[in-house]
Amino acid sequence: MMDVIIVDDEPAARRMLREYCAAESDLRIVGEYADGNEALQAVRREPPNLLFLDIQMDTLGGVELARSLDPATLPLIVFVTAYDSYALQAFEVSATDYLLKPFDEQRFKKTLERVRRRHRNESPVERGAGLNAALARLERAALALADTRPRLLAESGSRMHMLDAAHIELVEGDRNYVKLTIGREVFHTRSTLQQAQRALESQPVLRISRSCLVNVNHVREVSRTPRGDFIFVLAGGTTVTSSEGYRETVRDYLGKLKVGGL
Repeated sequence: MMDVIIVDDEPAARRMLREYCAAESDLRIVGEYADGNEALQAVRREPPNLLFLDIQMDTLGGVELARSLDPATLPLIVFVTAYDSYALQAFEVSATDYLLKPFDEQRFKKTLERVRRRHRNESPVERGAGLNAALARLERAALALADTRPRLLAESGSRMHMLDAAHIELVEGDRNYVKLTIGREVFHTRSTLQQAQRALESQPVLRISRSCLVNVNHVREVSRTPRGDFIFVLAGGTTVTSSEGYRETVRDYLGKLKVGGL
């Protein structure tokens, strides 16, 4: 029997991991956390055998959390990530286990097979060496990504702000201006929606209406209206709805992220 702790700030991701783990007779969930700092304290108090760990979290990220663990009681770690552009090579080279969002039950079971073999055969020293190699590669790749990530100049009030493109959650057209939303803050810049979309081409941007783009990396929940349009809840709490004219485009895009379609 392996004791499991799940750490992810997305409720949907925690729910999926919880359901998949519950279906395995040799897994026992002993903790579930959305906050990295709370999770770190729990792991230190009662180290589990297996830790599902989200890389990107607002409080304490997965890399920082893993670096803070005691090597003597280091659990098996499965990193959970949506950022395949830089993460996968780090995992594959160091033989560290990972799940790329969105994942299905088949992918989960395949990862779990590797975890079981490592649980039987891998020493703590080997486990720590593999983890350190993965973390070092992740940190180098993240720095390289930051160097190539575009920044945009926009206005809020009477001040100009330099915005990281990866942080922009929502773009809305407003005549000759666009509104850029980050969390609860809204910035403006004189531009067209088409120009803004080109400036954000490094991000997975989805157009959901004539005047609205969402950065899929920041989508936390998706639901449907009675007439079939899509409602997106973004990381900062903003809610936007797709238009009828873009319904099929949005459905097709989201269908590629969910096994069996929508």
